[in-house]
Amino acid sequence: MKLTVFGATGGVGREIVRQALDTGHDVTAVVRDPARLTVTGERLEVVRADLTDPGALRGAVAGRDAVLSGIGARTRADAGVAARLTRAVLAAMDAEGVRRLLVVSAAPLGPVPEGHTVVDKAVLAIINAVLKDIYDDLRAMEAEVAASATRWTSVRPPKLTNKPVTGRYRSVVGGTPPRGRSLARADVAHAMLAMIDDPATVGRGVGVAY
Repeated sequence: MKLTVFGATGGVGREIVRQALDTGHDVTAVVRDPARLTVTGERLEVVRADLTDPGALRGAVAGRDAVLSGIGARTRADAGVAARLTRAVLAAMDAEGVRRLLVVSAAPLGPVPEGHTVVDKAVLAIINAVLKDIYDDLRAMEAEVAASATRWTSVRPPKLTNKPVTGRYRSVVGGTPPRGRSLARADVAHAMLAMIDDPATVGRGVGVAY
């Protein structure tokens, strides 16, 4: 497949690029600073672009089978970037008639899983309070995506780690895996690539966790 990856220099985005190349896909990585992308490959095209300008992104998404986005705030000071940049991606996709989109969100935006204990709920409340700006940004991003003409999927992992890919994790379409504490960025990327052709995930949030 021909894939375009946004946020390709981030932890999840870089893994999407690496794993997609390893499995034989043609990948276009859209970045602001090509020097920060350490992945290389014959099937990789690196496009430097202003991610706030839909016109500058159209060539990067034209003719692609799917767009995968790892765009998101890395710190509370960056809150707002996910919704703002995803809006530009959606406009570029709409202009080029590209429909399949997968984005990274976060587990707290999904429904509370069954069996959540009082302690679990207390911890979740603290996390939501501390990271409120980032989660509000992701909610705005999800709203933009849901209102678009794309065949979207929002992937919602819990705490992210830098462990190697395992390919072994739980996923719940429209829900949240109970007692899901963490997931490696590499396995988030693995899950997103696996969902591209999965019709059950279209128009849904998908919780993923170990």
